[in-house]
Amino acid sequence: MKGPLEAILQDAGVWRGIDPSTTHAGLCCPSGWPRLDAALAGGGWPLGTLIELLLPTHGLGELRLLLPALCQLVVIAPGSDPRWLVWVSPPHEPYPPALAQSGLNPGGLLRIEAPLPADRLWAVEQVLRSGSAAAVLCWIDAVDDRWLRRLKLAAQGQSVLLIAFRPSARRGTTSPASLRIELMPTTEGLDLDVLKARGRAPTRVAHVFGT
Repeated sequence: MKGPLEAILQDAGVWRGIDPSTTHAGLCCPSGWPRLDAALAGGGWPLGTLIELLLPTHGLGELRLLLPALCQLVVIAPGSDPRWLVWVSPPHEPYPPALAQSGLNPGGLLRIEAPLPADRLWAVEQVLRSGSAAAVLCWIDAVDDRWLRRLKLAAQGQSVLLIAFRPSARRGTTSPASLRIELMPTTEGLDLDVLKARGRAPTRVAHVFGT
C-alpha cells in the first residue's frame, strides 16, 4: 500500500528535479548550441523522454534550434538500419532543398498528417513503439496529461529525440515532460526560458544562437 508521500509523488503534476526512474545515463545528444548545453544536465537534449518546446508563434527559429542534433541523430552507424526523422502534423510543408542544405537527407523524412488530436497522438505513439525513429517532432495544443505520459513511456530507453511543440499559452499547465522550454524572440535573436529540466533549476538562456 502506498504511503501519502509516495502517492503524491506519483501525480503527473508533481515534478522531482532528479528522478532515477526516468534518468537514463548517456542518453543525451548535444544541441550544438553551447549556451543551451551548459543549462542542460548531461550537456544536451535528453533522449528517450518527452521534451516540450513552447512557442508564441511558429517560425521563431525552433527548427534551427534542433537542426544540429537532428543531423547527429540520423547518422547511420555501420551495420545499423537507417532511422526516420518523423514530423507529425507540422504547420508548414517541409522544404526539401533547405533540409538538404542543412545536412539532412529529405529522403529520410517521414511526414504524417493527422488532423484530429487523438489521431496525431496515436500516430506518435505507434512510431515510438516501432523503434524506427531517430527523432519525432509533433505539433499539438491541448492534450490530456495521460496521453503525454503514454508518449513519454513509449520513448523510454530509446535513443530517440521526442519533441512536442505547443503554444506558449500552455506554459501554466502541468506536464510530465522531462524538459520544458519556452522560446522567446528578442531583437538580438532568441532567448530560451528553461521552465523545467531534470536535475537543474529553472533558468534563462540568452541569445542562444550567439557565439
